[in-house]
Amino acid sequence: MTDNTQVRLAQRPKGLPTDDVWDVTTEPVPEPGEGEFLLRTEYVSLDPAMRGWMNEGRSYIPPVGLGEVMRAGVVGEVVTSRNERFPVGAHVVAMTGVQEYAVSDGKGVQVVDPDRAPLPTYLGALGMTGLTAYFGLLDVGEPKEGDTVVVSGAAGATGSVVGQIAKIKGCRVVGIAGGEEKCRTVVEELGFDACLDYKAGDLAAGLKREAPDRVDVYFDNVGGDVLDAVLPRLALGARVVLCGAISQYNADGGMRGPANYMSLLVNRARMQGFVVFDYSSRYGEALQEMAGWFADGRLVSQDTVVEGGVRAFPSTLLKLFRGENTGKLVLAV
Repeated sequence: MTDNTQVRLAQRPKGLPTDDVWDVTTEPVPEPGEGEFLLRTEYVSLDPAMRGWMNEGRSYIPPVGLGEVMRAGVVGEVVTSRNERFPVGAHVVAMTGVQEYAVSDGKGVQVVDPDRAPLPTYLGALGMTGLTAYFGLLDVGEPKEGDTVVVSGAAGATGSVVGQIAKIKGCRVVGIAGGEEKCRTVVEELGFDACLDYKAGDLAAGLKREAPDRVDVYFDNVGGDVLDAVLPRLALGARVVLCGAISQYNADGGMRGPANYMSLLVNRARMQGFVVFDYSSRYGEALQEMAGWFADGRLVSQDTVVEGGVRAFPSTLLKLFRGENTGKLVLAV
């Protein structure tokens, strides 16, 4: 335990983050001071939001600085401790970045139980991803029993959880995903009522077929053409939840807005963005409820775990933007 491999942001990407965006460095493993502990990273969370964190400019969180370790949520084991709240052997979730070891004072760190769920699940359905789905759907989308909920990116980390929560709340749930296999997973394994393959074309016709009473809640993870296809199908008083726009993150010409936004006016609907960090005071209650759903089998965690260690981070991140993952994408360290 002498070397600590880290992935640092070397330059700001234009389009997809290519290899030259990153600098892989090796430094001595740090020593924890009084009140601190040393964490050995076991899994790194890969999220579409990372692409936005690399950009300069005002956002809901400061950008990753050039030369800094890439920001990322991780789950790992405490290997040295000078903090009695985090004993050696404890497993924790922390925001310590893409590196093999990190020192923490415990702020914002959560102890997790590997006997209750696999460790990657604490980065997905029972982690920040699950919290994003929970608060975005329930607090912003405000679904009611019997509503039709449409979810884009339905086979992805957040979308897969959104649809399951909507089913738990008594809604009809229609997913949108890319490819027959992903749509099969969404329906057969996650319990959605239907799933539309946007790659098959004529998404508008599919929405008319599967949401004949129109769309009460649309949870958007992708933006672009998919958002444009859903907006004309909104019901009166519909709620559009803006969670992400992965189809736009690497666009060289910049992001484009929705073409059919006047449907919001016609249907007296609202479109609202949100950031999960705004709900931090309620994380505990949400995780407790979701842990109960997970324990009784109503909430399934879909995790794609890639081996390779932190050096594989640059290539693994690209899997997100190529749609190669089902559920949560996690890198094993």
